[in-house]
Amino acid sequence: MTQQPAIDFSRLDSDEPVRLVSESGVPEQVHVFDDDSRMAVKSALAAGRPLLVRGEPGVGKTQLAAATAKALRRPLVPCVVNARTESTDLLWHFDSVRRLAEAQVCGVLELTDEELEKKLRVTRFVEPGPLWWGFNWDGATKHAEDNPCSMPPCDEDADPDNGRVVLIDEIDKADSDLPNGLLEALGSGRFTPHGCTPVVMHDPAPLVIVTTNEERVLPDAFLRRCLVLHMSLPSNDDALRELLVQRGQRHFPKISEDLLHEAANLLIEDRRAATTPKPGQAEFLDLLRAVQRLVEQNVDTAENLLKKVAGYTLKKHAGGPL
Repeated sequence: MTQQPAIDFSRLDSDEPVRLVSESGVPEQVHVFDDDSRMAVKSALAAGRPLLVRGEPGVGKTQLAAATAKALRRPLVPCVVNARTESTDLLWHFDSVRRLAEAQVCGVLELTDEELEKKLRVTRFVEPGPLWWGFNWDGATKHAEDNPCSMPPCDEDADPDNGRVVLIDEIDKADSDLPNGLLEALGSGRFTPHGCTPVVMHDPAPLVIVTTNEERVLPDAFLRRCLVLHMSLPSNDDALRELLVQRGQRHFPKISEDLLHEAANLLIEDRRAATTPKPGQAEFLDLLRAVQRLVEQNVDTAENLLKKVAGYTLKKHAGGPL
C-alpha cells in the first residue's frame, strides 16, 4: 500500500483569526475555527472524503473553505453552483462555441487538412474544471499551458504541493443529477475528460468542501460518500449572544462591548420575529461594519446609528424597518 503523505494538522489548531485576502472594495473577512469545524476538517482530510457542510445561510459555510485553504496553505478552487450547472462542469468544460467560431475562421483561411486538424483538435477546447485542478494541479497546469485555458488564482503563500481545497458552493441549487454525476469521480479518484487522457488524483489528495443551504434534498448515495458538518447558530439566546459578541470583538476590536451586546440583542429579537430569511452572523457583521464606517465619517454616534442601520441589515422579512 502506498504511504500517504503526512498532513500538518497543527496549522488548523491556532485560535488566532484567519484573515482572508479580499478584492479591492470587498470587506475583509476574518474566520475563527471552532472545535467542531476544526475536527470535521481534520476528519475529512484523514478519511479522504468530501466534507458536506450543512446549515442556514450566513453561518460561515463558504468562509470555512477559504479559511481552511489559507490555514493549510493550499490553493482554493471555488465553484458556485446554479440551476444550470451540470456535473461535467465541475470536471471539465468543452467550449463548443469557441470551436465552431474557429472552424468558421479556418474555412475562410482555406487551411490544409493537417492544419485544420491541428486547429480544431478537441483537446484545444477542453478546459479543466475545479475538480480537475483539485485532483491533479500539475496535469491541469500543463493542459492550460498547451491550450488556451485560464488558471485559477493562487495566493502567494499557497502551494499546490500541500494539496488543494475545492469548494462546491450551494450544491442544492442544482438537481440531483449533479451530485449523482460526481459519484464515480469522487469514489475512484479519476475521470476522463472528452478527448483527453484520464485525470488521476495525485497526492496529496484534495479536500473537497461542499455546502448546502438545504433547499433541496441530496441523494443518499452522495451523502454516503461524504463526512457531514452541521453548522448552526445556538438556539439559546445567552449562548447566541456570547458567540456574536466574541465574533464581533474578533472582527471589530474598536467597537465597545456594550455596543456589541446591543447589536446582538437586536439580531436575537429579529430572529424571533422573522420566518425566513432569519438574519445570521453575516448580517450581524454587516451591521457592525456599517456602523463603524459611518462613525468614522462623523455621520452620527454609534449608539444613534445602531438601531437605524439594523433596520436595513437585519430586518429582511416583510414588515419594514425596525
